Amino acid sequence: MKTFYLDTSSNFLYTAILEDEVIIDEIKEKLEKDLSKRTLPKIKEMLLKNNISFDDIKKIIAVNGPGSFTGIRIGLTIAKTLAWAKNIPIIQISSLEAMALSNNIENIDYIVPIIDARRNFVFSTIYDNNNKQFILKEQYINLNTLYAVLDSITGNILFVTNDNIETKYNKINYEPNISRIVKVTKNRLEINPHKIDANYLKLTEAEEKYDN
Repeated sequence: MKTFYLDTSSNFLYTAILEDEVIIDEIKEKLEKDLSKRTLPKIKEMLLKNNISFDDIKKIIAVNGPGSFTGIRIGLTIAKTLAWAKNIPIIQISSLEAMALSNNIENIDYIVPIIDARRNFVFSTIYDNNNKQFILKEQYINLNTLYAVLDSITGNILFVTNDNIETKYNKINYEPNISRIVKVTKNRLEINPHKIDANYLKLTEAEEKYDN
């Protein structure tokens, strides 16, 4: 069964076509401001190269944020439109969970995915790598508050981020293990494409100004 994975929640395009859990082809490319105009052509190019059409896709796994508001909308629009038009089951996963699941590293007790949200705030969660569960819910949190939580935890801590976050903890860049993400999430509840929600975790700047 062919699965289509899509994550545009940052300035990177992470996408892949898999046969069961085996990657047929994938794209991991930093597109930055070109994300909106290059994402769909890149996907079509990947499909064409592998002689695969959208009709061959039997499941979609889409990252719904948090991260870049614009990026999230781009990816979800593509995924929801494809799911609706081709009647393909769709599953959503957060970017923070994808970041945590991509790193199955020995001798690490806690994995902390971090996305910079500016003004010393981040989007983050804490993943217990031993018990394979999240012990801090995903949230928009002040970095100092997050450090206070982490300082109360005993164990080896690893930050995963593509952002310039200064920290006393060990840190690695995010490199999605798409095969592992799909393996963990493929049997989760499928959602009506019209009910897929963006996981912003905070108001947009326009909403914040309106709210004030």
